[in-house]
Amino acid sequence: MTTKVLIVEDEQALAQRLAGMVTGLKPDWEITAMTESVEETLEWLNNNPEPDLMLLDIHLADGSAFDLLSKAVCKTPVIFTTAYDEYALKAFRVNSLDYLLKPVKREELEQALEKFARTNKKPAIDLSQLAMMLQAGKNDQEYLSRMMVKTGSQIRSFSIDEVSYFYIAEKIVFAKLKNGDRLPLDLSLDQLENKLNPTRFFRINRTFIISFDSIEKMYAYSKSRIKVILKPVCEVESVSSTERSPLFRDWLSGHH
Repeated sequence: MTTKVLIVEDEQALAQRLAGMVTGLKPDWEITAMTESVEETLEWLNNNPEPDLMLLDIHLADGSAFDLLSKAVCKTPVIFTTAYDEYALKAFRVNSLDYLLKPVKREELEQALEKFARTNKKPAIDLSQLAMMLQAGKNDQEYLSRMMVKTGSQIRSFSIDEVSYFYIAEKIVFAKLKNGDRLPLDLSLDQLENKLNPTRFFRINRTFIISFDSIEKMYAYSKSRIKVILKPVCEVESVSSTERSPLFRDWLSGHH
């Protein structure tokens, strides 16, 4: 019987790449659908037979895998594609569910598919239970509290509480402190995003991670985006990206 796979990924190019790798590794398997959001995936699951396997991205256009797993009534085994920290990976291991760190490598996908093929194709626990466990892990995670930078021979340490926002300028990541100081960092925004408390910081686009306290004013912008006036003032314009704007609105209202 053909193994049917559902791919849930909000970046079309990544979804196509995953689909190509799966069918390349398992020519007799079928990609039964590719969905991009929590809403679209729930609608598909409600109107179609359960797939045998789901490849699920953690970050989706209108929410997260947590939202999807808490609402899904199916018990389909899941292989996660994620950039999340160790707390999530531990949860996946405990529950015998696989995960793949982005960018997904062909050999790692092959190992995950082989692991799935060797099992009885039943998840270790109900997906809603996993969602609750992951959310608990998220709440318990230890976030970055202090940072250290070196400029020339000078070393400076500062508290995350002093940071107003992080941004990229001239291909360098800077921390802008509340007192107006601008400090260059060795970390990328991707690395920072996973180390910062999401209740306090939000990544509005590829260039900015802002704190709630850094928001001076906000204005409606084209394509449902939001322009943010930051304090202290930044020389780079800060506008939420189209795909991040719905999540930004949720974050602003406390639904994160």
